[in-house]
Amino acid sequence: MKILLVMDQFDHTNNGTTMSAVRFSESLKNHGHEVRIVSTGKESPDKYAVRSYHFPPVVKQIIQNQGMTLAKPSREVLKKAITWADIVHFLMPFPLSIQGAKIAKELSVPATAAFHVQPENITYTLKINKVEKINTALYQGFKNIFYNQFSHIHCPSNFIAEELRKNGYTAKLHVISNGVDPDFYYRKIDKIPLLRGKFVILMIGRLANEKRQDLLIEAAGLSKYRDQICLILAGQGPKKKFYEKVGKKLPNKVLIDFFDKEKLRDIIAMSDLYVHTADAESEAISCIEAFCSGLVPVISNSPKSATSQFALNNRCLFNAGDPYDLAAKIDYFIEHPKEKRLLEKEYAAYGKQYNIEDCVYKMEEMFKEAIDEYDTIRG
Repeated sequence: MKILLVMDQFDHTNNGTTMSAVRFSESLKNHGHEVRIVSTGKESPDKYAVRSYHFPPVVKQIIQNQGMTLAKPSREVLKKAITWADIVHFLMPFPLSIQGAKIAKELSVPATAAFHVQPENITYTLKINKVEKINTALYQGFKNIFYNQFSHIHCPSNFIAEELRKNGYTAKLHVISNGVDPDFYYRKIDKIPLLRGKFVILMIGRLANEKRQDLLIEAAGLSKYRDQICLILAGQGPKKKFYEKVGKKLPNKVLIDFFDKEKLRDIIAMSDLYVHTADAESEAISCIEAFCSGLVPVISNSPKSATSQFALNNRCLFNAGDPYDLAAKIDYFIEHPKEKRLLEKEYAAYGKQYNIEDCVYKMEEMFKEAIDEYDTIRG
C-alpha cells in the first residue's frame, strides 16, 4: 500500500504521539509499504513539508507546552500528497488534518483517523481541567469538525474508545496499542556510581500539568525510605524548573532530563521501580516500555487515564492525586524485594502482547478494511 500519514509535527520526537508515529512509519516500511508524511519541518523524498502557524507569544507557549507545533494547511501540498496515496491516515484533529480530510473526500481517496489528543491535554494546560463541561464540549467539537468524516478511527486504548462512545462517536473504533519497540525487553545492568546504594524510581513523560510528577516528588518525601530514594524524571516540558526547585527538599537530587532511546534503556535497566502519576493519558507507551524492560509499575487510578489498565494487581495502583497512598505503595515494594522480582518477570511476559509488529498488522487490517469499504461504496 501507499500510505500517507498526516500530522502537525514529525521531525521532533518530544511527545508520545510523534514518537509513536515515527516508529509506526518505520515498521510499515519494514512490512513492504511505501510511506510518506505531510508535516511541518524539512522537505525530504518521503515527506511533504508545510509551514507552521505563527501565533502571539501566549498562544505559542500553550502549544509548545504540549510538545507540539501547529501546521498551517497548504491545499497544493495536501492535494499532491493525497493524490499519490492509496490511503491517508490522519493523526491530529487540527487544521492540517481537517483540510486534508476534505481534499481526500474530493479526490475519492480512502481515509482513516487516530484519536491521540485528549481534551484533558488541552484543559490541563489551560488549568481549566476541573470544568467537565469544557472537556465534553471539546469531544463534541472534535467530532463535529473532524471525526464524523471517518468510518474508521484508531483508538490507542479501550479507555479512549469508551470515551468516544460516551460522546456519541459512531465510527467503527479500532482499539490498537501504539506498540513498543522490541528493543525494550527484560534487562538489568549495574548502576552507575551516582545511583549505587539508592532505590531508583523512574517516571517517563512530559513535564506538564496533567502528568503530575509533583505527586511523585511529594510521595518520595513522605516515604519511610526517603533517604534511600533517588528519583529520575525522564522528559522535558514547561514544569522542569518547578520540579528542580521542589525536588531540592528531598535528601537526594532529583535527576531531570530528556534521554535518547539508548540512554533511556540503560536508565530503565538501572532503576528499581517505575511510577506513572498522570491524571490524563490515552495510553502511555512509556509505561509499557518500562514494564516490558522489567520494571514493576505503580500507576495512578485516575478515571481520565488509560494507564491503569496495565496494573496486574492492586499493589500496582495508587489513588489518583494521593501522595500518601503512593508513598505507601513505594514503601511496600522496597520492603518486599522478592515479590517485586517475581512481578518484574510477570510484567515483562505480559508486555509481549504490545510488540509493535503485532500492532502494525492490526493497523494494516484497518487500512485494508477502509479501502475495501470505500471501493464497495464507489461500486
